[in-house]
Amino acid sequence: MQLTGSEIVVRTLVEQGTDLVFGFPGATVIDIYDALLAHEDQIRHVLVAHEQGAAHAADGYARATGRVGVCLATSGPGSTNLVTGIAASFMDSTPLVVVTGNVATSQIGTDSFQEIDITGVTLPITKHNYFVEDANDLADTLREAFRIAKSGRPGPVLVDIPKDVQQAMGGYEPEEPVLADEPTLQDVSSLAAAAACINACHRPLVYVGGGVVSAGAEHEAMELAERADAPLVSSLMGLSAIPTNHPRFLGMEGMHGRYAATKAMKNADCIIALGCRFNDRSTGDRERFGAAVHIVHVDVDGSEINKTTSDDFGIVGDVRLAVYALLPLLEQADHRGWSELLANLRADEMSQLDERGGLTPRAIMLEVDRHRNSTSPVVTDVGQHQMWAAQHLAFERPRTFVTNGGLGAMGFGLPAAIGVSLATGRRTLLVVGDGGLGMSIQELATAVSTQAPVTVLLIDNGTLGMVRQWQRLFYDKRYSNTTLAGYRQTDYVALARAFGAKGALARSLEELGHALDAAEQASGPYVIVCKIDADELVLPMLAPAGALDDIIVKVEE
Repeated sequence: MQLTGSEIVVRTLVEQGTDLVFGFPGATVIDIYDALLAHEDQIRHVLVAHEQGAAHAADGYARATGRVGVCLATSGPGSTNLVTGIAASFMDSTPLVVVTGNVATSQIGTDSFQEIDITGVTLPITKHNYFVEDANDLADTLREAFRIAKSGRPGPVLVDIPKDVQQAMGGYEPEEPVLADEPTLQDVSSLAAAAACINACHRPLVYVGGGVVSAGAEHEAMELAERADAPLVSSLMGLSAIPTNHPRFLGMEGMHGRYAATKAMKNADCIIALGCRFNDRSTGDRERFGAAVHIVHVDVDGSEINKTTSDDFGIVGDVRLAVYALLPLLEQADHRGWSELLANLRADEMSQLDERGGLTPRAIMLEVDRHRNSTSPVVTDVGQHQMWAAQHLAFERPRTFVTNGGLGAMGFGLPAAIGVSLATGRRTLLVVGDGGLGMSIQELATAVSTQAPVTVLLIDNGTLGMVRQWQRLFYDKRYSNTTLAGYRQTDYVALARAFGAKGALARSLEELGHALDAAEQASGPYVIVCKIDADELVLPMLAPAGALDDIIVKVEE
């Protein structure tokens, strides 16, 4: 059948199972927005306050569901406002289809009003992108975009559509939703040797990354740990893959990881890395990381093998299939000496816990867990609060911890939480700092207009806490431009009410508990403000360029 390009776009999105689109209209996508009106019963459009919010919300949707998130923006500033969100999803491997409008094809290259080469801008931060010049190609291009976004290592795909292509007639025939490419094992040449190494080692450790969540390999990872008699640790992106209360799980490792997890990583003689990147926050000083350890690295992306570490054995392919193939080659191990060392590390960690009273970061997180179902989604922004949540909150199910790891984009939290809550229909806890909330505070309007069930837990310290922490510890307390003097005067509860949300100030753990209970009963967004001291620290911590054994667990004044 012959349809306008804009109608083809919307019908193809519906065809591919898209139920939510996050976007903001403009001149070069008016036609697509016009077509959306005819399909309101099939696809819901969420009008955000800023295009960056659209990308982050679609990202949150994708992380919480495993499905492809979709966002839509106009040309020029609309498309460039998406760039931070696209980069965030690219670095954390979440599947997005990003649809942008552009000026008419006859105006391309003339510096016309709101023209931008968005495919050129986003080439380094997308799996692939398209500039569509013929309406007859629209449906198949969008289908291919969905396939690429969710196949292999997931990621964002951008489709840029000039205005005249949206208005032109083109052919469309409905098809079934495209499937992701069949998971495969591309390179298993090291499989037997890797198994022999694991069988021969004395202190194995299973390191779980975000790729385990993407592949749905959580049970395989736990079975591998049981067979190898190994502890489990995770990267930031791997949190929620393994239940926090699993007896073998030590928590997140790395720069701000749990003490026992980081020490275990340092003391292991064989690290079995599943779907993780070994970035600098995980390894510390790479010259001193892995010098005395064998590394078995499993990843769907072959470019990650030997990228930042010297991997002894690389297995390229779907993580679930790789572990499934590895398991029959492993002997049932019994590493009692290793287990005793791990028990001692856990005991050391327990002795270091912050047991102060009042609204301390750890006490806040523990109070949150007392009032929260551990299967409910948690989203964080970026900063100290992110690390406190990662260290202290408990998770039972995969995809219930959503955070921005690789890019570390402040402002991610609120729009991502909206995306998660609308995707799951479940009340979602957002843990955010005043700096990050200030970068996307306008999305409270979106939360109110959609009645998104989001509880905003604002950890308000009046400062850019993580940067201040570095200034305190490594820059002789030269606090250059990290004090948010204006924000310190902000009445966030009143501000929430101004947007149409409810809120409460918690001045004690008891008041926090009451506020969390009230939020649970609210029908839409609810803002809880906890004021803490500006000098609260995230500990443990690795010093810049420090090794995994250079853990700072206490700071003397």
